[in-house]
Amino acid sequence: MLKYVLKRVLIFIPTLFAVSLVTFIIGAYAPGDPVANLLSSNNGGQGQAASRAAGEKDYIELRRELGLDLPLFYFTISNSTVSDTLYKISRKNHREALERLSFEYGIWDNVAKYYEVTKKFETELYNIKKTKKNAKSLREAKSAVYTLLETYDEQKIKTLYSNLQFLFDKTPSLSEVESYLNASFNAFHHVIDNKNTFGRYVPKINWYGAHNQYHNWIFGDVPWFGEKEPGVYYRSEGFLRGDFGQSYQDRRPVGSVIWDAIWWTFMFSLISIFITYLLAIPIGVRAAVKKGSRGERITSTILFMLYSTPTFWVGTMLIVFLCNPDYLNWFPSSVSMMRTPEDAPFFQRFIDTAYHSILPLFCWTYGSLAYISRQMRGGMLSVLGQDYIRTAYAKGLEPKKVIWKHAFRNSLLPVITLFASVFPLAISGSIVIEVIFTIPGMGKVIIDALHANNYPVIYTVVMFAAVLTLVGSLVADILYAVVDPRISYSKK
Repeated sequence: MLKYVLKRVLIFIPTLFAVSLVTFIIGAYAPGDPVANLLSSNNGGQGQAASRAAGEKDYIELRRELGLDLPLFYFTISNSTVSDTLYKISRKNHREALERLSFEYGIWDNVAKYYEVTKKFETELYNIKKTKKNAKSLREAKSAVYTLLETYDEQKIKTLYSNLQFLFDKTPSLSEVESYLNASFNAFHHVIDNKNTFGRYVPKINWYGAHNQYHNWIFGDVPWFGEKEPGVYYRSEGFLRGDFGQSYQDRRPVGSVIWDAIWWTFMFSLISIFITYLLAIPIGVRAAVKKGSRGERITSTILFMLYSTPTFWVGTMLIVFLCNPDYLNWFPSSVSMMRTPEDAPFFQRFIDTAYHSILPLFCWTYGSLAYISRQMRGGMLSVLGQDYIRTAYAKGLEPKKVIWKHAFRNSLLPVITLFASVFPLAISGSIVIEVIFTIPGMGKVIIDALHANNYPVIYTVVMFAAVLTLVGSLVADILYAVVDPRISYSKK
């Protein structure tokens, strides 16, 4: 058994690596810009150009602080049209446009020159003094250049240049930066005129080493051996170091965000699991033993109804009829409505918490109670039909002894399989229940993180769920051997 456990633990390593890599790639290429979502710019009374420059500087600094200015992985495999330094472009939509342009026209140096002069053109536009006469044209010109920097479609780019030229022709005060417009226009046509797509078919491997976003997330970016590279900004966080990074929503450590929420989820999950198995096992055993009786049919009907009733509907109905002053108003509708002071006696806080938790705990429990009861019934029925059970009855053993000593242990295998899913659920929680009853648990944290593209929180929850899923499957395998001596993992 020990050899089997060690082997399974070793298998955890490549499994977790695969889970972490897939999770990271999905997050890295998901829509949205977390830096733009997090950054709140305040011009502080500066001029428009100064304010924009300060905002761009803040964006770059925040991106650097979050570690998003690094390559994604240790290496990339692409074609020769893609630059190995594209990750240095701060804006995500700019990087995507430049990558498409370089693929379409083949020569990165020309595309990079076009981007450089267009950025310079944008900067000079913001240096023009706004007046009543040029306000509208200046605003439209800035919008056009903004769109230009994130566009890769040739026809659309030409249309934008035509619109810009029209604005410059009708607004004389813009002529002071017309040379920059011409430089940008000529740079784009230089990209088109020198199109060479041969590089698309030439594979290219770019090696970046350990100083990358994935390595920083898993291991931390501070060198474990040797000295730090001069002039390089290092971060010390890393999943394996117990530092999960910063939340993009409030800049708090991810560990603190999760720790504040996991207590609620773990409490509800633990109590729900205890109640579920405490009731489901005897209900399932009795339903199997009394198969075909009137009581068993009533029990099965109730269990089917519970299992088929959606949680969100039950939770809503409970709030409407049991928490509404227009009806019964027996329970509070929200766990967050608790007003017991933290310095109140333990018994008072316990009673208040229990009172506020009755309805969400019911919603948390009834579905799994019905499902596990049915699984227990099915497992028990399959065992009761075995020859050794009939032999036990034929020997004159008491029915209670046959059921609980001979049949019960072997019927637990399906229930043990379900028990493996308990571990990840203990931290992931129930998003629907936590939102309906405003429980400040992991479900609410996850849904908030998804809405805000808060990837460090999402990554951490997924990794913990993966670890607990693997642990749960290992515990289930061990329990198989405990309840059924015929199951052995040692080679004979």
